[in-house]
Amino acid sequence: MRSLFPLLFAFALPAAAQTAAPAPGEAPAGQPAPATDAVAVEFVQVQERPLVFDVNLTGTIAARDSIDLSFPQGGRIAEITVEAGDRVTAGQELARTDGVQQQQALAQADAGVAAAEAAEQQARQAATRAAEMLRRGVGTRAARDSAQQALSAAEGELQRARTAAAQARNAAEDTVLTAPADAVVTSRSAEPGQVVGAAQPVLRLATLSGLEAVIQVPDRPQLDSAQGASVSLRPLDRPEMQLTGKVTEIAPLVDPATGSVTIRAAIEGDLDTSLLGAAVVATVHLPAGTGIEVPWTALTASGAAPAVWRIGPDRTVIIAPVEVERFHTGRVVLKSGVAPGDTVVGEGSQLMYPGRSVTEGKPRP
Repeated sequence: MRSLFPLLFAFALPAAAQTAAPAPGEAPAGQPAPATDAVAVEFVQVQERPLVFDVNLTGTIAARDSIDLSFPQGGRIAEITVEAGDRVTAGQELARTDGVQQQQALAQADAGVAAAEAAEQQARQAATRAAEMLRRGVGTRAARDSAQQALSAAEGELQRARTAAAQARNAAEDTVLTAPADAVVTSRSAEPGQVVGAAQPVLRLATLSGLEAVIQVPDRPQLDSAQGASVSLRPLDRPEMQLTGKVTEIAPLVDPATGSVTIRAAIEGDLDTSLLGAAVVATVHLPAGTGIEVPWTALTASGAAPAVWRIGPDRTVIIAPVEVERFHTGRVVLKSGVAPGDTVVGEGSQLMYPGRSVTEGKPRP
């Protein structure tokens, strides 16, 4: 029996050795598998591009063209047929003053025209008869000349009467206020029974030529290039609505009361008159030259200084100190440290260390 133990031991040693040996490429038992060196990150190509400087402000929406309506002559208002917010058409009657005196003056002027026409006709007939009698030899040249002078005087009186009638008719028409164009009533500054003076505003109309945003902007050098800059608008009471526009006018002087500059931006898109007078949050995108922008995920630190991870030709990373010019939402504008054509790590920069190999991963949406 003892002679069998050496034989069994001899067979057990190779089997145990074969079981304990690790396979090629595997870690020994009890140790973690080695990690792959290359890690997938976002590759960001450094480019020089136009930059904008966003200024967030508040403003109001107004009509591009407004009209103040008033009566040419003063009087007591008899009727106003519209309210603020009403839409009117060209020629529509909006208000009227008490025009009794004007109507009486018109009737008197029309009567004067009728009398002058009758006198002119009578004088013309008399001049015709005098000329005919002179031709037949039964009249005198003095009678013909006198009749001709009477006709000239009658014609002048008729012209004067017609002029007076036209003035009286205009005065009567001036007692009625009509809309000069299709528009929306934005304000009403008088009421029936009120006595108003000549040229005193009664109604304000906003024409349907378009809307604009009126914005107060702090005075800054970038305003010199703001003409034509794009503007993003969002009404405060309708935050789901997004509007866009272009700067069309920049006030040449600073408002001494507010210390700001008024700019006007024409709103693009369909006309919505319900927005008149609405308060808006406006973002003015002022041109700011050119520069290098990288996503905020690319920014890291080297000691106390900002830096990015630059990717070399062999797809290994090195730390590159940079100088930040300013921060934008989601973006960082760099002043120095990288150049157009460089590639830096975007998302995944927190996983980097000098010399680490990287591969291009899926870019951020």
